[in-house]
Amino acid sequence: MINQDIIEKHIQAGKIAATCLQYGKSLIKPGAKIKDILDSVENKISEMGGKLAFPAQISLNSVAAHACAELSDETVLKDEVIKLDVGVHIDGYIADNALTVDLSGKYSSLIEANKKALDEALKLVKPGVSLSEIGKKIHEVITEAGFSPVRNLSGHGLGHYKIHTSPSIPNFDNGNQNVLQEGMVIAIEPFASTGAGVVQEAGYSTVFTLVKDISVRDPITRKMLLQIKKYKGLPFAKRWLEREFGSAKTNFALRQLVNSGCLEQHPPLVDKEQGIVSQAEHSVIVLDEPIVFTRLQK
Repeated sequence: MINQDIIEKHIQAGKIAATCLQYGKSLIKPGAKIKDILDSVENKISEMGGKLAFPAQISLNSVAAHACAELSDETVLKDEVIKLDVGVHIDGYIADNALTVDLSGKYSSLIEANKKALDEALKLVKPGVSLSEIGKKIHEVITEAGFSPVRNLSGHGLGHYKIHTSPSIPNFDNGNQNVLQEGMVIAIEPFASTGAGVVQEAGYSTVFTLVKDISVRDPITRKMLLQIKKYKGLPFAKRWLEREFGSAKTNFALRQLVNSGCLEQHPPLVDKEQGIVSQAEHSVIVLDEPIVFTRLQK
């Protein structure tokens, strides 16, 4: 059973995450610079007393996830489909939420199907419900609307200082009869696509996670590793380090740390057929009366 203090910290993180997600949504306009939006959202999280569970991310069109502007990125938004993913923690207790904005005006039915799939899945959440039942509902809603759920992305558990833990919550019926248990904290995260419904890695990573501590001889890399350890094993953005150490030193150190097995990379994930991808996500505490703690109270 989850204790009340932990519940309250998740709820506090959820209020900040939800507020900052909507704030980020208000900044998504044609001509807005992606890097500026991400910086503004991250600054807002800090102003509200939260800490970043992972870098705020904006993924465009066929990119489903893990796109994060580096310091030199001057990309501005156009008439396209934009996913915004925001995570916050309070003392390591995480809230994770995401939404999609269509500036093209062409994909409202995709986004609505995605939102409906999330809402219908949340209605099923309670102790004893199987993971496959949730996946089946997500698949049903998205396919009935004429789109493909992304099968190799999933919802996930939210651990203490861990953004992705068990259980893995599928976006289709994968036959997993494991059930939700009281006190679990999970993120349900349907992705819908006009294309293959399967994503693959593409391009280079600007998001990393510390997975192993190592001894480092190079003084620049050693100093950077000390900074990375302050993120407590949560994902971080290359841009954060570039601001402090400069791009050249950051590129050098990250290359050293990746090659040594110290860092895990998270490259952008792209639909295999270049289909347009939508995302919607909420975090929820599994109880007889579940708490969707990234849903703003009206």
